[in-house]
Amino acid sequence: MFDLNSLLRDNIKRLVPYSSARDEFKGEARVFIDANENGFGSPLPVNYNRYPDPLQWKLKYKLADIKGVPPQNIFLGNGSDEPIDILYRAFCRPGVDNVVLCPPTYGMYEVSANINDVVIRKVSLTPEFQLDIAGLQEAIDENTKLIFICSPNNPTGNSINRADIELLLNNFDGIVVIDEAYINFSRQKSFIQELTEYPNLVVMQTLSKAWGLAALRVGMAFASEDIIHIFNKVKAPYNISQAAQELALQALDNVTQVNEWIREIVIERDLLSAAMEALPLVQQVYPSDANFILVKTIDARGIYDFLTARGIIVRDRSKVELCAGCLRITIGTPAENLELMDALKSYQPQTEKTVSA
Repeated sequence: MFDLNSLLRDNIKRLVPYSSARDEFKGEARVFIDANENGFGSPLPVNYNRYPDPLQWKLKYKLADIKGVPPQNIFLGNGSDEPIDILYRAFCRPGVDNVVLCPPTYGMYEVSANINDVVIRKVSLTPEFQLDIAGLQEAIDENTKLIFICSPNNPTGNSINRADIELLLNNFDGIVVIDEAYINFSRQKSFIQELTEYPNLVVMQTLSKAWGLAALRVGMAFASEDIIHIFNKVKAPYNISQAAQELALQALDNVTQVNEWIREIVIERDLLSAAMEALPLVQQVYPSDANFILVKTIDARGIYDFLTARGIIVRDRSKVELCAGCLRITIGTPAENLELMDALKSYQPQTEKTVSA
């Protein structure tokens, strides 16, 4: 039986969150001399001398309309990395509790666990890049607080079987975190509509990928109001800047443009995958529901260096578990994808030189 209070660290239960000036007064006034701000303004065309809304309500209401969830079920963080870190700090006792990760997957789950001194239990994906349910059941014990699942997965690009995720949600008494950073490019339905069904569900999304706002660092977590309350209790007072909030609000007015980009990226993904499969240096192009493809090659490092020398940067994932020989390639513009293919067609594998006696 899921019991949120039993999962929470004792120090977080006792925590009295910082109360900022903008928490204590909300509304309009003529004179603001409560927050030690600079009343003269900013040395910029736009004044940023006032602290922003610490709970970003305007942005949350806008996102609520787009995502179809109440604003009270939304947390906004400094990228998705902030909610990842908060989950560890709120629920995992250092050196005691553990988290289950399913490599190959997004590396920050492990980095954040190590920063917070949380024991990591790894249950590798199957050769088909799906969950090993039997392995997960064996790894979980009374001190397992979190399971992270990336779907579509990074770096493999595939969506995780929905029935397997539902099995975990129904049978795990801890929190299941589903990272949907690439969900906009997927055929799979988002889990955010399941929040009322699963009190142990946290869904993460981002404005960095489909929305093209990576530089703003605005990540989203969707969960029950009780879990969102814990996020807000633990987070820094002003974790999303005023500039980021304003620019994100402007971007959210352009849903039609973003949807068009998504369609174009998916078309380019299919075209690039087909073109890659025809290259002699490519052994396999894995199916992708993301804005990138994972490509198994005859010489990942050699091809990476070859492309880098020509100013084309891809990601070498050949040292990642289950990804030997693989490059991860983000879907670019048609012109960028064409330049990549032209370069790869000219690639000649390096052969060892023989030394004559």
